[in-house]
Amino acid sequence: MINGENQIHYAYISLGTNVGNKKENLVNALNYIKEENEIIKESSLYSTEPWGNKQQDSFINQVVYIETKKSPLELMKSLLQIEKKMGRERIEKWGPRIIDLDILFYDNEVINEENLTIPHPHIPERKFILIPLKEISETLNHPISNHTIEWHLKTCPDKNKVVRI
Repeated sequence: MINGENQIHYAYISLGTNVGNKKENLVNALNYIKEENEIIKESSLYSTEPWGNKQQDSFINQVVYIETKKSPLELMKSLLQIEKKMGRERIEKWGPRIIDLDILFYDNEVINEENLTIPHPHIPERKFILIPLKEISETLNHPISNHTIEWHLKTCPDKNKVVRI
């Protein structure tokens, strides 16, 4: 084994959609993710108010816990390819999207590179991430704050509605 090739890693991925058939979009994205990774746990689906740009349809969000042999950068590239395959166009920041896939956590790593930041920097301020994360991993600790997801949820400034479907 050279440079950790074929080593197993664990990651949390967020999925979000607010264009077209939202549930079908999530199923399709999960199927693409499953082609190259193993999904260990899936949260419930959550209907959520838009975050950032409020002038758009509500979202359906979900978080999955996966096992992967990909490096963080390979995983990110794979997720971006899935978004592209599904027809995502990046027109406006926090705008409507057929699918949005983000790496929330990768192992217990902290990565700050030009094109990749792990853990995702907005986790502590987004209930639509924290609530499904707590559902599938109640004792998960944020590697930077060293606080649990439960703690982040209790201190989260986000007032948007997040409703389990």
